[in-house]
Amino acid sequence: MKSPRLLVFDCDGVLFDSREANRAYYEEICRALGRPPLREEELHYVHMHTAEESVRYLFREFPEKLEAALAYQKNLPYEKFLPYMRMEPGLREFLEWARPRFLLAISTNRTTTMGRLLEIYGLEKYFDLVMTALKSPRPKPHPQALTVILEHFRVSPRETLYIGDSEVDLRLCRAVGVPLVAYRNPQLPADFHVSSYAELRALLSSLPEEE
Repeated sequence: MKSPRLLVFDCDGVLFDSREANRAYYEEICRALGRPPLREEELHYVHMHTAEESVRYLFREFPEKLEAALAYQKNLPYEKFLPYMRMEPGLREFLEWARPRFLLAISTNRTTTMGRLLEIYGLEKYFDLVMTALKSPRPKPHPQALTVILEHFRVSPRETLYIGDSEVDLRLCRAVGVPLVAYRNPQLPADFHVSSYAELRALLSSLPEEE
């Protein structure tokens, strides 16, 4: 493929390692409602889905506690768990390099915490558009989570690269026809695979420019 005009990033697992933040957040909800701690497969699920979807999944075996769990989640500020987040190594250096060369956007199933997260780590200036599950007509993997971004920039799917790490990202990209770069997930059947931001820069540098 040719060098893209637009790069779209997932957040969790791509911009930030949020595994321990998500574990702490959802285990507080479980603890408050008297549910056992998360199993590994449950942690994997909440890592990719919206907060409401995650709570419904975690309390699927405890239907009598679901409404109380949803109410507790809506009043539990995720911001107190942001210190558990870890920015991916080399991200800032990559964004400094990429900012003059590409349009940059985020498509995430995070809701209210995305803006604050970028603010805390000083990353707001790098992104032209941030599409969260609150702003998007439908959350990932629904195609609208990505098509609204393409329409905003007036670019085609083939002029875009999506950097993600999950099955949800794969389904999204296949639905829209956007090539996927799998970040630190060699098992994902993506168009490209990278294990670091240095590798992503090398990949982008190797793609031919439009004639």
